[in-house]
Amino acid sequence: MRNKVLVVDDMELNRELLAEILKDEYDIAMAENGRQALEYLENENQEIAVILMDLIMPEMDGFEVLKIMKEKSWIDKIPVLVISGESSIKVEQECFEYGVSDFIHKPFDNVLVKKRVENVVNLFQYQRGLEHKVAEQTETLREQNQILQLQAKRLRQSNDNIIDILGTVVEYRNVESGEHVKRVKGYTRIIAEELCRAFPEYGLTREKIDVIVSASALHDLGKIAIPDSILMKPGRFTPEEFNCMKAHTVRGCEIVSNIRGVWDEEYAKTGYDICRYHHERFDGRGYPDGLEGDEIPISAQIVSIADVYDALVNERVYKDAFTKEKAFQMIMNGECGVFSPKILECFKNTKERFERLAERKAENEAETE
Repeated sequence: MRNKVLVVDDMELNRELLAEILKDEYDIAMAENGRQALEYLENENQEIAVILMDLIMPEMDGFEVLKIMKEKSWIDKIPVLVISGESSIKVEQECFEYGVSDFIHKPFDNVLVKKRVENVVNLFQYQRGLEHKVAEQTETLREQNQILQLQAKRLRQSNDNIIDILGTVVEYRNVESGEHVKRVKGYTRIIAEELCRAFPEYGLTREKIDVIVSASALHDLGKIAIPDSILMKPGRFTPEEFNCMKAHTVRGCEIVSNIRGVWDEEYAKTGYDICRYHHERFDGRGYPDGLEGDEIPISAQIVSIADVYDALVNERVYKDAFTKEKAFQMIMNGECGVFSPKILECFKNTKERFERLAERKAENEAETE
């Protein structure tokens, strides 16, 4: 199918002359004024490869046509070559401001007209070809991105399921409420979101927070390797028993390290850090490695304070529950080990949210008893 040229000129002689020049390579459509040209474009703009147009015409001149073509964005898709007897530089500038592709002065040279039409048509066809390829590639990338997002969502769900299963295994071995993991996840999210807001230097994003919250369920994973006689002992530990209990941090990260091929690297790394380092303290007096300050991964710092708060406000086999106010003061005063000043600031800012969550969990447990 041949390209179509629309020739717009009020003089029949000029229209016929241009048609004669171009008829071997193009189909020709004609209009004797701007109004006819616009009527043709309204119905056939998809068919036009190029427009050759005079400026001075009755009923509607070329400038009015250019103005409407620009408003309708036709001029972005259909090249316009102005053929005019106007010799003013200002007129040419105005035409180019409207977006015309070329300006040819009358009287025109036949060969020059033919070559300029050929060049501009080829240029626009090449441009449209590129746009089409870009559109196709964009659509392909969009579809691939949707597939990747779906796969990522499924992978995250798989990671979460694995973590929940492991967390549940630990709770079944423990005489503590099975709600402990859920409570720690709730407190972890509160602290992490506040830390993200108050201290952006930690680079926490919604996605990273979701991973930390999910992986917080693994913090006591290593307890499945602790003997029942120690894990469920109602009284104080002997030094030897306490050393055995402390080993749950190392045992937990070893278990995480040995789980391969079922979760992604970020979950595995975060789970490892939380298992191993959630009993480290900011002053270096924690265990198992005696890390100091921000040597402790931020994920472990967050889960640590969440775990301690939950341990304080709930009854354990070796202690009664403290009031929420007492637990808050014990943490702030360093009675449960030293936490980062930034973590403590976030804890202080979210005190009421912690207490509301603790009350809600207590009510839920009471309803199930």
